[in-house]
Amino acid sequence: KKLMQSVTVLNLIREEFGDTIFENGVLIREKLSEIVFNDSNSLAKLNSIVHPAVKQHFKQWVLEHQDEPFIVYESAILFESGSYKECDFIVNVIAPLEIRIKRVIERDKTTREKVLERIKNQWNDEEKSSKSDFIIENTNMEGLKLGIVKILNFLRIKQTNS
Repeated sequence: KKLMQSVTVLNLIREEFGDTIFENGVLIREKLSEIVFNDSNSLAKLNSIVHPAVKQHFKQWVLEHQDEPFIVYESAILFESGSYKECDFIVNVIAPLEIRIKRVIERDKTTREKVLERIKNQWNDEEKSSKSDFIIENTNMEGLKLGIVKILNFLRIKQTNS
């Protein structure tokens, strides 16, 4: 979200999508979402603006944190953007469709229809899982924590043996 406040990114979005998605200089994400999640060409245009900026921002962040034992890159569209190709290991966190829909509706104060529009632009769980090294099912906090601990233990062992 911080990147979406970048003046450069905002200016490029304004050039592409116009002033109607801004109020008092602030990007109204809901208005932009209504455009891009209903039109694959618009989504591709937005991605061509945002993805390079995200990639550059992350490269800079990695340089600033290169001495850390692990660097985690979280992305809702890791596969769709092609960023998965740059990862050493991929963790796919999945949940049943109805749980995902409910969570997004609550988080974004949106409608089921709008959530489904977003989901149809994403890879399905099977596609993502086939390219993932680890899969965690996010249906309850205990299972989520256990999955994370297993992955951290694996990474620590891998790091020690390197």
